[in-house]
Amino acid sequence: MTEIDRTETPQHPIGSGFGARSTALEVIQGIDLSGKQAIVTGGYSGLGIEVVRALVSAGAWVLVPARRTEVAREALDAEGLTDVEVDALDLADLESVHGFAARFLASDRPLNLLINNAAIMAAPLTRVGPGWEAQFATNHLGHYTLTNLLWPALVAGAPARVVVLSSTGHKLSPVRFDDLNFEQGYDKWQAYGQAKSADSLFAIELDALGRDQGVRAFAVHPGGILTPLQRHLPLEEQRALGWIDENGVPDSRFKTPEQGAATTVWAATSPQLDGMGGVYLEDVDVALPTVPGSPTARVAGVDAHAIDRNDAARLWAVSAQLTGVDAFA
Repeated sequence: MTEIDRTETPQHPIGSGFGARSTALEVIQGIDLSGKQAIVTGGYSGLGIEVVRALVSAGAWVLVPARRTEVAREALDAEGLTDVEVDALDLADLESVHGFAARFLASDRPLNLLINNAAIMAAPLTRVGPGWEAQFATNHLGHYTLTNLLWPALVAGAPARVVVLSSTGHKLSPVRFDDLNFEQGYDKWQAYGQAKSADSLFAIELDALGRDQGVRAFAVHPGGILTPLQRHLPLEEQRALGWIDENGVPDSRFKTPEQGAATTVWAATSPQLDGMGGVYLEDVDVALPTVPGSPTARVAGVDAHAIDRNDAARLWAVSAQLTGVDAFA
């Protein structure tokens, strides 16, 4: 990674040379991460473990925080990723987030890559902490808190990158500033959409705040992939959505986990993105803004509400107030 360019990055493809079917190992080929240190939340299953595999293949030291450390350790060992470290972290519990961050900072390690990958999707109404809706709390507030607490390590590791997993699910709902916790009636898909919009806005504002200290941030849509993220969806619902057929075979539109991890790995490591940040990526390139009413508006591109810089700043202020954490205050 080279010297930081502090100008804003246009939300427009750069011609990466990769595409929707590129894999994580393909996009990281030729990149040397020796001496680099990375944290990947949710890095023991689905997309996360493929991201970890790619980073390790390039020589990075990787730490995977996990709510169930014994499950994470077993999964990583089964994939031959025995050198990957595991530590306890529950993103829905801010006390746990503080504990994890404190342990990492105490190690005096710089942090070069933070990949906020863990998520829950379309979960039944669950409230955590002081009554927060669980998808917003876990997917956004937990990662917001983690990133802010780890900020000294990221600055020490600069030039560093933060990758925040958003989704095309952001199209389901903007951030509902007047009812973040669905006190007025719950819809699991709107809640997921809000959380994914929040993830994108978080990356936008983090990049604006952190770029002068050498830390850049990207939001990533990995693509449609069937992973444990779908654990809250009955097979009948997945069939009704057209995701799988009667035999459980995924629709041809879906990526493999190796392909789904590619955009995240590219965002975290590619020299093509040196000096860039604060944009939403998909299919291993910078995404185009959605054209409302176009044939692809529901499945591709980034909607205006997910990259609105005023809403990004507003969400940061709300998140700081809710969590009591702000590295830039």
